[in-house]
Amino acid sequence: MCGLAGFFHPAPSRQGARSEDVIQRMTAAITHRGPDSEGHWAEEGAGLVLGHRRLSILDLSPAGHQPMHSACGRYAMVFNGEIYNHLDLRSKVQGTRGKEIPWNGHSDTETLLAAFSAWGVEATLKAAVGMFAIALWDRQEQTLTLARDRFGEKPLYYGFAQGCGFAQGCGFAQGQGSEDVNVTGRGPLLFGSELKSLMAHPEWRGTLATEALEGYLRFGCVGGEGSIFQGVAKLPPGSLLTITQADMKAGRLPAPVPWWSAEQAAREAMAEPALDSPEAAISAVEEALGNSVRSRMLADVPLGAFLSGGIDSSLIVALMQQQAERPVRTFSVGFDDARYDESQHAAAVARHLGTEHLTLHATSQMALDLVSSLPELYDEPFADSSQLPTALVSRLTREHVTVALSGDAGDELFGGYNRHLWVPRIWHKLRRLPLPARRALAATLKAIPAHRYDSLMRHGGRLLPSRLQLRTFGEKLHKLAAVLESVSQRALFAGVASMNRQPAALLAGQGSGQPPEALFPALAQFDSVEWMLLMDTLHYMVDDVLVKVDRASMASSLEVRVPFLDAQVFHTAWRIPSTLHLNEGQGKWVLRQLLYRHVPRELIERPKMGFAVPLDAWLRGPLRDWAEDLLSSASLAELPVLDAGEIRQLWQAHLKGVGHHAQQLWAVLQLLAWQRRWRPGLG
Repeated sequence: MCGLAGFFHPAPSRQGARSEDVIQRMTAAITHRGPDSEGHWAEEGAGLVLGHRRLSILDLSPAGHQPMHSACGRYAMVFNGEIYNHLDLRSKVQGTRGKEIPWNGHSDTETLLAAFSAWGVEATLKAAVGMFAIALWDRQEQTLTLARDRFGEKPLYYGFAQGCGFAQGCGFAQGQGSEDVNVTGRGPLLFGSELKSLMAHPEWRGTLATEALEGYLRFGCVGGEGSIFQGVAKLPPGSLLTITQADMKAGRLPAPVPWWSAEQAAREAMAEPALDSPEAAISAVEEALGNSVRSRMLADVPLGAFLSGGIDSSLIVALMQQQAERPVRTFSVGFDDARYDESQHAAAVARHLGTEHLTLHATSQMALDLVSSLPELYDEPFADSSQLPTALVSRLTREHVTVALSGDAGDELFGGYNRHLWVPRIWHKLRRLPLPARRALAATLKAIPAHRYDSLMRHGGRLLPSRLQLRTFGEKLHKLAAVLESVSQRALFAGVASMNRQPAALLAGQGSGQPPEALFPALAQFDSVEWMLLMDTLHYMVDDVLVKVDRASMASSLEVRVPFLDAQVFHTAWRIPSTLHLNEGQGKWVLRQLLYRHVPRELIERPKMGFAVPLDAWLRGPLRDWAEDLLSSASLAELPVLDAGEIRQLWQAHLKGVGHHAQQLWAVLQLLAWQRRWRPGLG
């Protein structure tokens, strides 16, 4: 696991001796991604410079140092990630070449370069099993190729130093890229694992992409191919981009080309005979996931796993322990607030499996102390508050191991979110009532403010059983009103997937005017559950979950591997009918049955808690001064695109306990904190 950076200048004669200083500045900005060594290389005549920070995982010797050159001399590469089947690839490359290859070491980087030389770029990417972001220079063709793994586990940003924008409009904020989108701009092309690298270049002139803000305020992350800066893009998962000197001189890049598609892979799996018997489905998942876990346990450094005690992480640890020769090292985090503490459940699972378990007993203060560093850790605005416990458990884990396996992506592949169960059920009932009638009922419910409902519940609800005395009764009724107003099942899904259903209300200007149902594309041949699983895989997982885990773990120089994100596991999951994924009124039914083979049901079956923090209380208490400072008139004036009056009104309502606005405010606060740290141009 590492970090990469580089630049490609359209006028190489301007570089000279400056290139070494510049690339060192760019790689120094991501030292946390690779604290073990630093390297750089330049093809000065072409204006191409590559930089790398290394976190040594495979082949700890200097033979694994990057940038690395192919034995044939044609390619130079910097690479972030791991290729889990690289030993198998080595053997196949050896057979292709027909003669002994003089390997310098046993790193997967060297394996990739040999494969590129033997098979070409796209064929090698399709053969590779792993997570990666790659910058590959072809000295023969004088072209730069950027490539990213199938699921987007590893990040890769690119754009011109003075980015002008995109040649054609896009819905980047909603995660809907376009095949016709081209990055345009002036100055050198910059690329790197994090935006920090790009911003470290002396010619950087980043301008805020105001068109991304509505999507950010809705979902709590900057989604899709775009970034928070104009003219700077994220390479989409499963795609590559080849850049020529002519592209550089024109100041316009071609669109990325997909080499793998989750949608197409899902369709291909669905075209095969279905795994519609429970036993066949469970056994197939056990085989695919077991193989994935085994391949991800390959490392030359200490390895462990995150364990929350939930279904996904418990299953990954169970399969690890089944294949390990000694107790697996597992790690969890527990909070002093019992409402958010799953550590006892994790410890019980660890005892049953016989792992060497360690719990970080975190206090609220430990999480609060991290808040001020979030804009540095996430160099785009990011408002998933589970970023805090994720960063804490990563910090703890790195004190003991260098690599950790996680249970991320089980929900997206196997149907683990509540919305997968109840969106189709509710829509089946809603559609029977005409939309005008539903809108009228919704208007009636919203006519009374949420806090008034709460007051009525507090005073009149004393006659009800305690289990029916809801503290958020008003919020739930207002959510019900929003559900009633949904014009389609896609709109209903968009609403429940949103952190803020009305993000444009927080902006000073008009919003995009996009209806909720337009946020996600309609796809033929997928039933409603399959469609939701694919949308969550393509959007929420890529834009939120994987960003959260990558930045939180790499901030502590910890490599996190995700066994669920394996092409064969994905293929197996999509051969299972959605009715089996959500069998007996339970999500992740197949994973549950597989886990019960290793862990007693009573240790697992409990309400889903999530990885949350008590934002409501923190914003009224220990974080109030921090929030007040960011929400001051002077601070809000620095981002005039926001509606300061609306935001201050929301803040005052929150302080008075009127409504429940913590998530919306957290998104605004993270945006303001990010703006204060990075000071983007406002165009």
